[in-house]
Amino acid sequence: MVPAVTESGVAHFAAVTDVGRQRDHNEDNFLVDKKLALYVVCDGMGGHAAGEVASAIAVRTVHEEVKREGELLSDYIAGKTGADRVSKRGMGTTLVSLLMAGNQAFVTYVGDSRCYLLRNGSIQQITEDHNVYNELIKKKKLPKEKAEKLLAQKNAVTRAVGVYEHCEPDTLVVDVVAGDRFLLCTDGLSMYFEADEVAELGTLLSNRDAEASVKSLIDAANTRGGGDNITAIIVTVGDVEVRDETRAQKLQLKRDILARMPLFRMLGERELLRVQEVTDVVTFKNGDRVIKEGDRGEELFIVLGGQVKVQRGGTPLATLKQGEHFGEMALIRAQPRSATVVSEGDSELMMIRRVDFFDILRKEHQLAVKLLWQFLGVLADRLADTNRELDHAREELAEDITSEIFDDEEDENRKTLIMPPPPRSLRSPNGES
Repeated sequence: MVPAVTESGVAHFAAVTDVGRQRDHNEDNFLVDKKLALYVVCDGMGGHAAGEVASAIAVRTVHEEVKREGELLSDYIAGKTGADRVSKRGMGTTLVSLLMAGNQAFVTYVGDSRCYLLRNGSIQQITEDHNVYNELIKKKKLPKEKAEKLLAQKNAVTRAVGVYEHCEPDTLVVDVVAGDRFLLCTDGLSMYFEADEVAELGTLLSNRDAEASVKSLIDAANTRGGGDNITAIIVTVGDVEVRDETRAQKLQLKRDILARMPLFRMLGERELLRVQEVTDVVTFKNGDRVIKEGDRGEELFIVLGGQVKVQRGGTPLATLKQGEHFGEMALIRAQPRSATVVSEGDSELMMIRRVDFFDILRKEHQLAVKLLWQFLGVLADRLADTNRELDHAREELAEDITSEIFDDEEDENRKTLIMPPPPRSLRSPNGES
């Protein structure tokens, strides 16, 4: 076990690669740089003397780029693919990398090598496979059930390093907590822990001894067939059995508040992580102005702690507490703020900027559809509220006008004059009511 220091504690790793039971050579590669806290797993494709070259080039390139650019992972893919040699044409590699930086982990991935996160005994796949199956499901080309039955090549990757001239990776930024454990692995391992078996993967990953844990994962894959090369890296922040409860609760609160908002309540866990990635936390002192009426707005705010006061033209309108939000219209279009919001006591707010929101809409098409659909619902609710307010105001205005035109006595006389006579059945025999 080798440590790498982060703000959340000491990060330890354990790594193993294995040829498996059915291959005669290993096309996987991995890299660990304990000083940079960089971890990379690649699964080469293209056959003997090709796949391993692609995976080796990829891990070396990522390493060199991170060393040169620091935290900028967007430039990690290099143009060199080795395609100039006929014997290696068509080679490529999947890639998943983890860069620890302070209290955050930067995850970059291409293809179907995966990253799992084990937190508080619960395991979650935080990357998304770039394969035919997922593409068809996401684009609504086939229902999930039919895709599983009809596609012999459903696991064929749709993105890989080196296959095409350009390759766009997906990235995630994950807030980490002491006690978190990450697993980077190729599909030679993950293929044996799909759906119902993923809980078993979490159990094997929970062993405090990471060396023993990674060995048990490799052994399990080989026992179940070892149909491909198997590579796994376990990265633990601190001790897997010792958690930073305060920070863990704060991160869980952020996640839960976002999940309850109408705008985000339809999102899955990975999609919520993507939104959390662009969510900043800002603090305000008592009396600090968060937004000003009439100013151009470009941020959505969500109350994480404390409370804020909303006022228009100096008149108090509302007090917003934990979980409530304001400024959502600024995510769609920049327009003057309709009210001023001031911190009432110390407050902590989550903030999403319009430029980051639009970046998600451009890059995450399936997520964009969900967000825009939910936004339509938010707008519909706001229009309904506005209609109710207008109806109420119209009724109040009518009452005010009546009281201005008539005095009390005239108003009573007016009511008497316009009151219809009682029904005949209620009149006395002599015609009097």
